Amino acid sequence: MGCTEADFAYLRAMVFEQSANVLDASRDYLFSQRLGHLMRAMDIESLEQLVAVLRAQGSTMLSRSIAEAMTVNETSFFRDTGPFDLMQYELLPALIERRKKCRRLRLWSAACSSGQEAYSLAMLIREHFPHLNEWQIEIFGTDISVEMIQRSQKGRYQRIEVNRGLPARHLLKYFIRVDDEWEARPELKSMCLFQQRNLTHAQMLFEKYDGILLRNVMLYFSAETRCQVLQNVHNMLAPDGFLVLGSSEQPGMPTHWQAVLSRKACYYKPLSPDMR
Repeated sequence: MGCTEADFAYLRAMVFEQSANVLDASRDYLFSQRLGHLMRAMDIESLEQLVAVLRAQGSTMLSRSIAEAMTVNETSFFRDTGPFDLMQYELLPALIERRKKCRRLRLWSAACSSGQEAYSLAMLIREHFPHLNEWQIEIFGTDISVEMIQRSQKGRYQRIEVNRGLPARHLLKYFIRVDDEWEARPELKSMCLFQQRNLTHAQMLFEKYDGILLRNVMLYFSAETRCQVLQNVHNMLAPDGFLVLGSSEQPGMPTHWQAVLSRKACYYKPLSPDMR
């Protein structure tokens, strides 16, 4: 008989509950594409059967696995060069000057997928700010997908992945060839810490960062969820820190963020209560 509209609505609601991702009904066909591996592992033959199992068992673990499988994990090294140029020439030099006494920088790659953005930040710092080798540099990568975090921690990428945005000189300098893949060198891995986190949960609010990259993920959230996430991010960002969103994304919270356009890229400064 196949999946009914009620079955698809059930799956969409479950994904939203687990990840806050809003899936449009016009893209219901993606369930079959992205859940095939999961269903084969469970010896389940159809989406209809998978929904029946979900309804019967109510398994949180299975629901989370489905939500993770439906998450878009598109990324690449130095994706959209504008923000990286902006960090190299303006944002990081200014932060480094302000942090020269504490000699510490903390950066957060939120929704990091398989880790290319975090490793790109590490390469940027090692390549252009070698004097920071004596500093405490922490690049924190988080993603809702356990599988993506495991890939990030391993730091090993296929040829097609390193061919997307990674300069050849960086590949040879910062990666080691392992069979048909390339693995980040220890000095790069030591700068990056990866953990599974859900952006819509408040378990990280006690942490503070000098710079946050939250790129190309807000468009999958509802307006209410976007406000919640951006409020949390505001609380976690240092008063003189910076927020970078995707090129087509805006926070839409003028009382909390000041937009700054520079070097053909936009970033956001957090506004304190007395500045609103």
